[in-house]
Amino acid sequence: MTIIATLIVLGVLIFVHELGHFMAARSVGIRVDRFSIGLGPRVWGFRRGDTEYVLSAIPLGGYVKMGGMDDQVMERIEGGEVTPQEGQEGAPGGGGGDAGAVPSSPDQGEAAPATHRLRDSDFDSKPVWARAWVISAGVIMNMLFAFLAYTAVAAGWGSAEADTTRLGQVVEGFLPEETRALTEIPEGVHFTRIGDRPVAHWGQVREAILEAPEGPVTFQWDNPQGELTVPLPAEVEDRRRILMGLRYWVEPELIFVEPGAPAHRAGVRSGDVVVAVAGDRVHLWSQVQDRIRARPGQETEIVVARNGEELTFTVTPSTVEGITPDGEPQTIGQIGVQAQNPPITYTRVAPLEAVQVGWNETVFVTGFILNFLGDLVTGQVSARNLGSIVTIGEASGQAAAEGLPVFLSFMALFSINLAILNLLPIPILDGGHLVFLAIEGIRGRPVSAEQRMRWSQVGFFILLGIMALALGNDFLRLFGL
Repeated sequence: MTIIATLIVLGVLIFVHELGHFMAARSVGIRVDRFSIGLGPRVWGFRRGDTEYVLSAIPLGGYVKMGGMDDQVMERIEGGEVTPQEGQEGAPGGGGGDAGAVPSSPDQGEAAPATHRLRDSDFDSKPVWARAWVISAGVIMNMLFAFLAYTAVAAGWGSAEADTTRLGQVVEGFLPEETRALTEIPEGVHFTRIGDRPVAHWGQVREAILEAPEGPVTFQWDNPQGELTVPLPAEVEDRRRILMGLRYWVEPELIFVEPGAPAHRAGVRSGDVVVAVAGDRVHLWSQVQDRIRARPGQETEIVVARNGEELTFTVTPSTVEGITPDGEPQTIGQIGVQAQNPPITYTRVAPLEAVQVGWNETVFVTGFILNFLGDLVTGQVSARNLGSIVTIGEASGQAAAEGLPVFLSFMALFSINLAILNLLPIPILDGGHLVFLAIEGIRGRPVSAEQRMRWSQVGFFILLGIMALALGNDFLRLFGL
């Protein structure tokens, strides 16, 4: 399942990315000589019109070879000698994709030297805006695929919700003053009704609080039974603050420990159950979070249960910038762990709501990945988090095992990841080519072929370094290091 799921994820997303370049090239009259899924030697293919459609031996990238691309560069990507078509007049340039942890990229051509005559159908014969459109189209298609996948999941299965109504903790600092009585609700109870609405999962808890009429609303629960009436405010923002203050029950069992993070360096591992932090016994994940956040840069004892015994580790939480319940800047601690969330259930949504869900998910995941990259650059997240094809394969297999909606959502997330990585300003990626085009647009003439070739070689070695780091991380993780 893992192998099949990985091939599906890579194959579909590489195809989507390259299809964007292909369609954009055709839309502005650029000839496409080859459309390849995979890199290296040709395994199978056929020709239709001017374009050869092929599957290549290495399924870790792809490329669209456009009119005017340099055959010498293409030799390195295709894995062998390329014979120009009869009458073809090439221009020095790049072409191809990449492999491993880095997304596929077309690496379009460079400016033709004066000794070569450009055809009207060559990439470099087109204006800057047309070339920028062709280069950006792969990223646009990846983002569009993600939006459509999230929308399809919402339309076909519904909105994903935590399948629990068990209350874990009430955080008083988030609550509007008139609703502070909610702190009297015992932790661990199961909500059964809010106002006139019965609730069966946390999505219904959220809807009941957001949509209840202004004024007194009764919260009912069992295990043990009880109820409490509080006045709900009219403002939507205040209702959202209530939801931020009500946290559902999450056990402090760790499903993920970030490689290289403080917890990992101290010896904490996935599968551990946190039982005490800084001398205080805990039984909720939110309690673990609160105690760690309150101790940035301070040595902290953490006790975990592992294989029937309790182990004590000393962890120093890293210092990051967060916000208070009132939105003010706040320095908090993090140790790089994640707990096991409750099971997921799906609630049906209307077609227009599904579109909104798809859009919201796409925006949220994009922001999350951008924040991760920012934290990676500033050192707030360890480079040990980078993963290679091994990590991609494991995640693909796990997502496939959870069912089609989870698998589609994973593909959407990975598609956004590919889009963002492709926009990095690294020569040989789409972002690097956009930088070259921006320079050309500003100064009125292209960067010379020699300079772009040199920078592309630099970019190639940067990508090799990233792939080596990612593979090394997976190797160390597989051996528990």
